[in-house]
Amino acid sequence: MDSKMRKFGLSLFLVIFIIFGCSSNDNTIEVVNTISEDEQMEIVDSVTLNGSFVSDAHPTSGEAIANLDEATLSFLNFKTDDGPKLLVYLTTDLNATNFVSLGDLQGIEGDFTYNIPSNTDLSINKYVMIWCVDFSVSFGHAELN
Repeated sequence: MDSKMRKFGLSLFLVIFIIFGCSSNDNTIEVVNTISEDEQMEIVDSVTLNGSFVSDAHPTSGEAIANLDEATLSFLNFKTDDGPKLLVYLTTDLNATNFVSLGDLQGIEGDFTYNIPSNTDLSINKYVMIWCVDFSVSFGHAELN
């Protein structure tokens, strides 16, 4: 009878452990799932601004992502035509009336990262522009949102 009681006790312990062990895991999953998709987007939006490049004077494509915490601007899957003296500007408008230069375009195809100067206000300088200095023309731009 001792072995039957031990088996019964062990079985009862395992059943209780499984029930309470699983229920606490289920509660954890419920807590994690209480963050809505809108709240997740707000968290992401508070850290980054994104925009897709569109063509101006030359075919230009890819994504621009500004990381506000790291003060960097990244180009992903970027592609444009080659040209003389191409610079990356953060501008207030599509005419490059007021701009902050991030320097020379690092390449015409690929993924690139630029440092954003600390005093740059991206709520005003919200356009990323590939600017051809020699011809005073935009190859393409992205609006950061």
